[in-house]
Amino acid sequence: MSMRCASHAGSWYTDSRSELDGQLTGWLNDAELTWGPARAIIAPHAGYSYCGACGGWAYRQISPSVVKRIFVLGPSHHVRLSRCALTSMKTYETPLYNLTIDSKVISELEATGKFQFMDRKTDEDEHSIEMHLPYIAKVMEGYSFTVVPIMVGSLSTDSEALYGQLLAPYLADPENLFVISSDFCHWGQRFRYTYYDKAAGPICKSIEKLDKQGMDLIETLNPEAFSEYLRKYNNTICGRHPISVLLQAVKVLQQQGHKMNLKFLQYAQSSECYSMSDSSVSYASASLIFE
Repeated sequence: MSMRCASHAGSWYTDSRSELDGQLTGWLNDAELTWGPARAIIAPHAGYSYCGACGGWAYRQISPSVVKRIFVLGPSHHVRLSRCALTSMKTYETPLYNLTIDSKVISELEATGKFQFMDRKTDEDEHSIEMHLPYIAKVMEGYSFTVVPIMVGSLSTDSEALYGQLLAPYLADPENLFVISSDFCHWGQRFRYTYYDKAAGPICKSIEKLDKQGMDLIETLNPEAFSEYLRKYNNTICGRHPISVLLQAVKVLQQQGHKMNLKFLQYAQSSECYSMSDSSVSYASASLIFE
């Protein structure tokens, strides 16, 4: 059976099953259930020492007894991709237990002609999907479910709308959960991004203000407003395309009469920037509910 190895275990997060279980349990217990049951979450994908606690707030909103299938949309960090790509693996390894890929949905998506496939190396090199797998395994422990990993390329706004339309029927199904993988501002010279609004105070406060502006726009569920914000500030939100695909899917469902609400629940930065030689990455967790 073709299995994607947990290639970032032991570096980005611990490969010790008991240690990992303890960490995830702790982060989930520290978070509050305030915006659930989630139909979709936005959560970070950095090393757990940086963003594990923040991610717990998104995962805390999931009601595992309802969920039968989990779509994970993550950006591509290593390969140039103008479309979305599906996994060709049958299972995904995690230190807790292995996750089963939903081959039926993969086939349905392949049949649209709009998806390509990742090869094993591309799949295993990418951390944006893998970093969510242990959290999924922990939250869904004891329940039967499948996963649908989708690597999202650098899509045009038209393509974001197209994929949103293709995925909207799946988002409408209460048995499905969408995990949108994204970090927020990557700030510093090493990221070639040093936007600084001095009126906000120190650099870390300027970054927070910029991120919050983007988060507020995502909460309005307006894909055009979010696109306009990205054009204006070029904020280095690495999962901007997966987020935009979600917003486009929401837009389709709103036009069909569905009522939804998205709320950001937690925000963090890897470090506080005070000088132009500093750098940081921001993390945010959100939950989308259907009314």
